[in-house]
Order: sequence, then structure tokens, then C-alpha cells
Amino acid sequence: MKTLRHKFVEFIPEAVADGVLYISVEYCTATHKCVCGCGNEVVTPLSPTDWRLTFDGDSVSLHPSIGNWNFECQSHYWVTDGQIRHAGKWTPKEIERGRQIDNESKTEYFESRKAESSEPKVGWFNQMMKTLFTYMRRFFRSE
Repeated sequence: MKTLRHKFVEFIPEAVADGVLYISVEYCTATHKCVCGCGNEVVTPLSPTDWRLTFDGDSVSLHPSIGNWNFECQSHYWVTDGQIRHAGKWTPKEIERGRQIDNESKTEYFESRKAESSEPKVGWFNQMMKTLFTYMRRFFRSE
């Protein structure tokens, strides 16, 4: 697979189609089938401590890379402007270190949020919604 086309949905469908990245802004989730062809469903939560989705009005990107370490295929790739860029396979030691870094980053993020304020911040969600509304305005103006 070389590309993923995006589809904004409220709910992720029961049957996830090959080659489609389903994005639920309301539930802050993106889902697709693994690009290696193994058939596994890949769920990428969208949050400040997980994945970030960029939508430019035409295509989407996910950051950071997607490493399917719990799948037999252990595929590793980037989604950039709807294009799949395969990345190198990681060793078990690299996978463990990556998980450790993720856990440390999440702990640091949430600890810093506690220190800043007891009020939850939703700025990243508001930005995502603004991007979605911009896309929808462009879409309906073009028809």
C-alpha cells in the first residue's frame, strides 16, 4: 500500500476498508488497516501525548510514526500527506526503549498540566475542530 485516503466520520465503521484512514474528530481517533496487508486494524488516538493529525484541506499526516509492535508483522511507517513512507524495523531493544520514552513523555506532560492548572485545557481539540470546519467550508463552497 502506498497511500491512505482520509474519510472524516463521527463513528469508526464496523468494517474498516483497506486504504482508508477514518478520522473521528469527535472521539479524537484515527483508524485504518495496517498498510502491510496483514489485515489488522490500527487505532491511533489523537491527543497531545499520542498522535497528532495534520489536515491541510487536501490530505492528512500523522505524527509520530506508526509502529505496530504488538502485531506479528511489526510494520513501521509514516503517514505524510496521505502517502505511506515505510520505516525500518525496530529491534526488541529499540521497541522497549521507544515505549519507555513514550511513558516518560506522557508522565511529564500530565505532571506539567497538573502544575499549570487544575482546569483541563482543550486548545488542541479546538484547533482540530477549527481545521475541520475550514475543510467543510471549502468543501461546500466548491459544490
